[in-house]
Amino acid sequence: MKVLFVLTSHDKLGDTGNKTGFWVEEFASPYYKLLDKGVDITVASPKGGKAPIDPNSDTEDAQTEDTRRFHKDEAAQKVINNTKVLSDMKAEDFDAVFYPGGHGPLWDLSQDRDSISLIESFNAANKPIGFVCHAPAALKNVKRKDGEPLVKGKKVTGFTNSEEEAVQLTDVVPFLVEDMLKENGGIYSKAGDWEEYVLVDGNLVTGQNPASSGPAAEKLLGMLN
Repeated sequence: MKVLFVLTSHDKLGDTGNKTGFWVEEFASPYYKLLDKGVDITVASPKGGKAPIDPNSDTEDAQTEDTRRFHKDEAAQKVINNTKVLSDMKAEDFDAVFYPGGHGPLWDLSQDRDSISLIESFNAANKPIGFVCHAPAALKNVKRKDGEPLVKGKKVTGFTNSEEEAVQLTDVVPFLVEDMLKENGGIYSKAGDWEEYVLVDGNLVTGQNPASSGPAAEKLLGMLN
């Protein structure tokens, strides 16, 4: 089984002067869930090369068993430092695609033409597509064959407005994931802040927050099996 992971290349947190990127736990947990089951994983990003890590996901209080494993794993570090160029990736070469979050995708993946057409190709082939936390931002401009938003009429979740408020970035981000999913016609629901919550609707898997990333990958794996 071959799964493509798509990471952000964006590292600027709006006009704050602070850095962002992808959230380590949201990569590491799904990565090891799949890797340990023998899945062949390719990691790509819009610019290729080194994908930026959100420094807030690297603090001591954000560490998990999987993030500690990642930081000791030279092979995984090499993967992150040498991501493939997204425009070179084709849906027919993979069985599924998974998008980890972090704030970065709000800026680049939400409007990246290569990402949009890639998701549309995976969806048209009815292959599993997974997004966690802020990564559903990548669905903002994705359409179905009939021209309607991909999420329209689908049960979806993603980083909540209240979670964004809790990290005090409501006025920094270009848009709120929860609002965007609702505006695009998604049937949005959520659990409490920071609680694990994953939804599956057809071939679409969405997870609410970092705690939901591993469980979302397990749902994706279950669909492949």
